[in-house]
Amino acid sequence: MKRLGLTLVAAVCLTATTFAAENQPTTTKWDGSINVSKLSKYLNLSDDQHAEVTNICEYFSTQMERATTAKKDQQKRLRNAVYGNLKLMKQTLTDKQYSDYTKVLNITLQNKGIEVK
Repeated sequence: MKRLGLTLVAAVCLTATTFAAENQPTTTKWDGSINVSKLSKYLNLSDDQHAEVTNICEYFSTQMERATTAKKDQQKRLRNAVYGNLKLMKQTLTDKQYSDYTKVLNITLQNKGIEVK
């Protein structure tokens, strides 16, 4: 009876540990695919804004690739890449566009499994 109880406890602990490990945020490699055309259409960008947003997105992709492949200070690099991107976008977009952009970026990062602390 004691063995059965210990076996059940071990099985429950193993299951809980496995479940918890799968739900931890992970940092996946950034694939760098930002569809600027769709983003431009969604945010209703002007021609000048479109050109600037294209440059910002290219820079952001480069920074995210570096951050996700970094061996040291990965969280710090991710944070700097995301907040740097937000700062540049804040200067380029109107308040409404910026608000919509932050929502899109937040969802994108969550879908990629990237958590910025």
